[in-house]
Amino acid sequence: MKIELVIVFSLICNLIFGVYSSTFTIKNNCPYGIAPATLTGTGESISTGFELAPQASNAINIPGSWSGRVWARFQCSNDGKQFHCDSGDCGSGQVTCNGAGAVPPATLVEFTLHDANSKDFYDISLVDGFNLPVSVVPQGGCPTTNCPSDINSRCPPELVVKDGAGRTVGCKSACEAFHQPQYCCTDDHNTPETCPPTNYSEFYKNLCPDAYSYAYDDQSSTFTCNAGNDYLITFCP
Repeated sequence: MKIELVIVFSLICNLIFGVYSSTFTIKNNCPYGIAPATLTGTGESISTGFELAPQASNAINIPGSWSGRVWARFQCSNDGKQFHCDSGDCGSGQVTCNGAGAVPPATLVEFTLHDANSKDFYDISLVDGFNLPVSVVPQGGCPTTNCPSDINSRCPPELVVKDGAGRTVGCKSACEAFHQPQYCCTDDHNTPETCPPTNYSEFYKNLCPDAYSYAYDDQSSTFTCNAGNDYLITFCP
């Protein structure tokens, strides 16, 4: 009888409060291998890194009320001692990032799932620069967002990041490149009026209109869906 009461109580709670979880399916559409990774901001920690061959995908179960980011590393190698990537590396020396974030520049997919109003929020951010094109497609009919352009091939020379062989592997944000207030908007008293877009953030915005180009890009770059949706995240869409 006690077990039956517990089950009934659990079902009632689920009906009243709702049980939300999501699946992130991460796909590699690039012509080379990548190593996607996640960083948890709040909520239960999830898988923190894995490798994907071209056209491969991996599904991750995401608990409700989770927030964090997804990105991908590329040009990765393992010398038998340490795993390292020329772009988006997290510095862990392993395929898993173990709670470490991406070293800029990296294209970030950011999520806040199941807020107080049972909504999901998601965006693509270039505030930390760019390293790979990406798209986010909710599986419940909610708005898609993407940054499909190969920004690396058009990156201004002063923002370019190259590997040891001279190949471009990322495009810095102006904040990361110059560390100046007009590009970073880090002053506590900043507003969109006192820290407007710059020629560099407009460069990003023109190539990826749906993505965050700088700190005050909320209105055109944040997307909303009902909580409990699944998401397809495709690199090199």
